[in-house]
Amino acid sequence: MTDSVQKLVELITDRFEGIGGICKEALGEATLEIPRERLLECCRALRDEADFAFEQLIDLCAVDYSTFGEGGWDGERFAVVYHLLSIQHNRRLRLRVFLDDERPTVDSVVDIWASANWFEREAFDLFGILFEGHPDLRRILTDYGFIGHPFRKDFPLTGNVEMRYDETKGRVVYQPVSIEPRINIPRVIRHDHRFAGSVVEKGENSDA
Repeated sequence: MTDSVQKLVELITDRFEGIGGICKEALGEATLEIPRERLLECCRALRDEADFAFEQLIDLCAVDYSTFGEGGWDGERFAVVYHLLSIQHNRRLRLRVFLDDERPTVDSVVDIWASANWFEREAFDLFGILFEGHPDLRRILTDYGFIGHPFRKDFPLTGNVEMRYDETKGRVVYQPVSIEPRINIPRVIRHDHRFAGSVVEKGENSDA
C-alpha cells in the first residue's frame, strides 16, 4: 500500500467509521463500504469536504455476487460501486454499497454528480437496480420491450423474448424465444501427458 493510499484510508476511517463505514485497501485503491441508508450523506461529504474533494464520479457499475467464490458467497447479492476522482488531491476512491436481494434499491446520486445519470440507467437496465430519485430511470442499452436484466447471473443465455419486424402489422413485435438451447457434451476426454494435469476435451463438432 502506498503512503497516499494509506493516508486516505486513515482519513476516511476517522471520518466515516461512526456511521458504519469500513475503509480498506483493495487492488491498489482505497475502498469504502457504506450502509445504503447513509449513501447520500457520505457522497456529499466526499465531494464537499476539503480533506476529500472528490469532485468527479468517473464510473458507476453494479455487481451480482450470486456466483462469487464458486458459490461460497454468503453476503447480499447485489452491490453498486462508485469510482471517484479528486483532481485537487490526485486521489481515487472506490465506494461500494450492498443492496437487498429481492428489491435492490438505492438513492440516486445524480444531484451530487450529474455524470451518474446514464451510469445509473445502465445499471438499472442490465442489473435491475432501482435508483430512487433518478430523473429519468429507463432502459438505455436494451429495447423497451426487453424482459429481464441481462447481466444478472441467472439470466438465460437465449433471453426471454425475441423481436422481429412484422410486415403485415408494420411494426416490431415480440414473441417467445425460438432458439433451442444447445449443450455440447464432450465425446472424448483424455489426459494429455504433454501438459501435466491437463484434460483435452473433444466436442460434438470435433473431427477427432
